[in-house]
Amino acid sequence: MKFDQQLIPGKLIRRYKRFLTDVELEDGSVVIAHCTNSGTMISCIEEGAPVMLSPAKDPKRKTQFTWEMIFINNAWIGINTIIPNQLVFEAVKNNEIKGLEGYTSVKREVKYEDSRLDVFAENDKEKCFIEVKNVTMKVGDAVLFPDAVTTRGLKHLETLIRIKEAGMRAVMVYVIQRTDVNYFGTAKHIDPNYAEALQRAMNKGVEVFPIMATVSPEGIELTKVLDIKV
Repeated sequence: MKFDQQLIPGKLIRRYKRFLTDVELEDGSVVIAHCTNSGTMISCIEEGAPVMLSPAKDPKRKTQFTWEMIFINNAWIGINTIIPNQLVFEAVKNNEIKGLEGYTSVKREVKYEDSRLDVFAENDKEKCFIEVKNVTMKVGDAVLFPDAVTTRGLKHLETLIRIKEAGMRAVMVYVIQRTDVNYFGTAKHIDPNYAEALQRAMNKGVEVFPIMATVSPEGIELTKVLDIKV
């Protein structure tokens, strides 16, 4: 995925009220940027670190910039939680993820029971529901999910289990927007209920794809699937 407009460089001053960030631009001016990430963003906040912002396309939007990425450990980390859904949708549609190829119809935001899953793909042989999560929390060599208790994430896992039990394919894709980690795991110390539910989902046949993404100011590309240690 390539950015359709040039990103604007700056330095992070602070993040506050979860969805707001103050950023100093290269000319010394300070702007307020929208932060799409509602989590704690552990290991993704470093005051004074370089960041990249995208300008808002709607001139009437209250915040005229969106925080896209931050430069930590000599690499860019993507923090925009909207990006992973777009990445996975395009990758499945273009047969770019090994194990998720061959679908003739791919749609976004499809409802099943009382949940809305991020991607639905089908062909003449099967139907596949895919839920996508953004992952950035680094602990040692691992990237862990979630970085905060997630009742919504737990609900999605339970829905995927029921989808699998109904005879359809159920897939959980974790998009890891950083490259300085070696494997994916669950943050049992933060949300033990989610960790237990993911293990149970895997035991019941829900497939898990933790996919690393390479992030740069030019674009973000899915690269490789990481090992899982849950």
